[in-house]
Amino acid sequence: MAKKTEAMIPPSVLSIEIEPMEARLAEALPEGEGWSYEQKWDGFRCLAFKNGSEVDIRAKSGKPLGRYFPEVIAFLTAIDTARFVIDGELVIDLDGKLSFDALQMRLHPAESRIKKLSKETPARLTVFDMLMDSDGNVLLDRPLSERRLALEAFAGTAGLPKEIQLSPTTVDLAQATKWLSGSGGDTDGVVCKRLTDPYQPGERAMVKVKRIRTADCVVGGFRYESDSKLVGSLLLGLYDEEGKLDHVGFTSGISDSERPEMTAKLEALQHAPGFTGKAPGGTSRWSTARSSEWVPLEPELVVEVKFDQVTGRRFRHGTRIIRWRPDKKPSQCKFEQIE
Repeated sequence: MAKKTEAMIPPSVLSIEIEPMEARLAEALPEGEGWSYEQKWDGFRCLAFKNGSEVDIRAKSGKPLGRYFPEVIAFLTAIDTARFVIDGELVIDLDGKLSFDALQMRLHPAESRIKKLSKETPARLTVFDMLMDSDGNVLLDRPLSERRLALEAFAGTAGLPKEIQLSPTTVDLAQATKWLSGSGGDTDGVVCKRLTDPYQPGERAMVKVKRIRTADCVVGGFRYESDSKLVGSLLLGLYDEEGKLDHVGFTSGISDSERPEMTAKLEALQHAPGFTGKAPGGTSRWSTARSSEWVPLEPELVVEVKFDQVTGRRFRHGTRIIRWRPDKKPSQCKFEQIE
C-alpha cells in the first residue's frame, strides 16, 4: 500500500504536487517537421513517483491512486532503481482488450474488494514521458527528444517488470494516421508533441486528435432543460440482439432556435416505456439525481450523432447531432454500428 509521500521528493527538486502536462483538442493531425506522435491510451493518466522505499501514483487531479491499485505500487517498488518520476497511463487488459469499466470498478471504498480485483484484473502502466531520471536529474526543461531517450535508457537498464511498457512513438505522419483510423477501442486517438518542447506541467502544450465516429440512434426519450418547459437533451437508444431498445447516451447540442419546435414534436410522441431494455434511471454508475426525470417516447425518430468513445455499450461522453434520419427505420439502429 502506498505510503505518505508529500515529503518524499523535496519541493525544491520536484514536488509530488506537480501536475501532468495536458493536451488541447484538434480536428486533424498536425503536419510538418518536429512532431512526435503517440497513441492515446484509454486508461487513467497518472504520474508515478519513487524515492527509495517511498512509492506513489497520482491522478491528473492530484489525488493519490495507490490505495486503488496496490499491485501497481508493488511492481513500481520492485524496480531496481532508487528514484524516478514517470508519466503514463494505467490500463487493465481483459480478454485481450483494454477495459475502462474495469478501471472504474477499482474506485471502490472497500479494501477487500480492491484487493480481490487487483488479483483478478491486475493493472499495468504504459509509460510515455520521464520527469526525473534515476540519478535524480529533473528533466522538465529538457526537450522531448532528450526525455524520450532518458526514458528508453531507463527502460533498458532498470529491469522493468512486464507490467510496465513504453508507449510506441513515431515521427511518421502516415503511421500516426493509421493509429488514428484504428482508434476507438484500446486507444482514444493520437497525442502529438513537439520534439523540441520542454515538459510544461498543467499546460495544454500537447495536441490530441480523436477519431470521431457516427451512429444512427433512436430517440427513446428526452429531458427538459432545468426550470424550463423546453427540451434540453435527447436520450439515445440502440437495439440489442434480443430486439430491445437500450439507452446508450444523450445529446444536448440543440440550439435555442430549435427548442420550441422540437419540444412540440417530441411531446406529440410521448408514450411509455420509451426504452424496452436498459433505461435511464436504472441501476448504474451513470445514475444521477436527475436520471429518473425523463419523458419516454414512441420509438419513431432517428438521429445521426457523432461520438468518440464507447464504454460498457454506452457513449462515454455526450454526442453531437449531425442530422435527422427520416429515411432510416428505427429497427435498423443496432449495436453493431458501435462495436
